[in-house]
Amino acid sequence: MYQLERAIFDLRRGVPVLLTDGEGDCLVRPVEGQHEGALSTLLERCGATPRLVVTRHRLEALGHEAPSDAVSLVLAGAPSSWDLMAGELPAYEAMLSATTAERTALGMLRRGSLIPAAVAAAPRQECRDELARLVASGTLLSLDAVQAGEALSRLGHEVVRVSEAAVPLADAEVTRFMLFREADGMREHLAVVIGEPAEWPEPVPIRLHSACLTGDLFASLLCDCGEQLRNAVAGIHELGGGVLLYLDQEGRDIGMANKLRAIGLQELGLDTLDADGCLGFGHDERRYAAAVAMLQDLGIERVQLLTNNPRKISALAESGIEVVKRQGVYGRVTPQNRAYLTTKAGRSGHWLEPLLDQDDSA
Repeated sequence: MYQLERAIFDLRRGVPVLLTDGEGDCLVRPVEGQHEGALSTLLERCGATPRLVVTRHRLEALGHEAPSDAVSLVLAGAPSSWDLMAGELPAYEAMLSATTAERTALGMLRRGSLIPAAVAAAPRQECRDELARLVASGTLLSLDAVQAGEALSRLGHEVVRVSEAAVPLADAEVTRFMLFREADGMREHLAVVIGEPAEWPEPVPIRLHSACLTGDLFASLLCDCGEQLRNAVAGIHELGGGVLLYLDQEGRDIGMANKLRAIGLQELGLDTLDADGCLGFGHDERRYAAAVAMLQDLGIERVQLLTNNPRKISALAESGIEVVKRQGVYGRVTPQNRAYLTTKAGRSGHWLEPLLDQDDSA
């Protein structure tokens, strides 16, 4: 686990990582933050033709069919950093399904909130002694790709309650904040415990709220997240108390940097889902293992879920949390967020008809 965490931080710093699997060693470096000097150094150490590893979402956004969820493009010649980040694919000789190491690299980039795209190549034979010295000195990190991939799949399933305190809120004075940290230490989530647990109704009112800095804190007009947050707190209080889980999943879990990139693409005419796809992400990257672990820690097994999102219901149900009832929670429609809400309803199946129909009749 420790090596995986360090490797993710190395990739965030633009430092290459050596991944090994049954198909051979593979040096990988994120496309994001690539500069010519670093790219040249990587290519000098690699004899095989470099490969650009991207997701199916990125490939399809550029109008290409993908043979698998992760694709390795054998590049034609040495690409520039601009070629790798351009709005079209660089020249390539072949399109292959990504190897185990390459898939693991994409998973690490996602975990690090980086664009899921990497340059990968096998080291030159004459450079292997140098790489071995770098690994031995700790300068270059080497990971078993299979083990790293398995560790990535387990992330979020274990959380630790770290601290808690009473935090009276305007809409719910009897409230306690509990901070949970994931086992790898990289993400922290809040359980906002409203009312006295002994007096909660059965099933317990619950809201899973993904963090949205722009909406929750700055009242962005591009979404309805801030109003949903406050309405959920007030709603849980009115129902007799319960829990709002405030989850570190900015931008449907693509991270703030990528969320801002996606907003920029929406300014060019893409909708919220296609913008994420253009960056290489799926329509919704969120997983709810941490939320389930937090509910289990709090002893909650049956819930009344405040949500408009059918995926949240299925995610809890598949993990053993019984969703007895559902209640919608809404913000308001603005000229700036109408397209966003319409896309969520039409393409992601969110139950927003009461909100959108009410706005149409206004």
